[in-house]
Amino acid sequence: MAEGQGRLVAFLIGTVEAEIPIYQIEEYGFIHDLWVEEEYRNEGIGKQMTMMAVEKFAEIGVKQVRLDTAAPNDVARRLFEACGFRPSAMEMLLEIPQGSTGHG
Repeated sequence: MAEGQGRLVAFLIGTVEAEIPIYQIEEYGFIHDLWVEEEYRNEGIGKQMTMMAVEKFAEIGVKQVRLDTAAPNDVARRLFEACGFRPSAMEMLLEIPQGSTGHG
């Protein structure tokens, strides 16, 4: 968490997740959310918090950190790339309308 003038201006939520057993690693760090209040953006807070999270994961023995970002979110991608992250997988989504059974 980051505080400015006595109020919360940023947060990061990360957890350690178990990997399914077909992969080489048993667990990985996952950054679920990073938020910096608009007036505090472009000051390096997001990068600092991300790097602190990576350091904390490393301290407890986690060997890989993952996160998701929306495809059109170029700003977030640049931030995470500046922290050493690289694209790895593409998530695909299908929304099923309510009441649809998927059967003809």
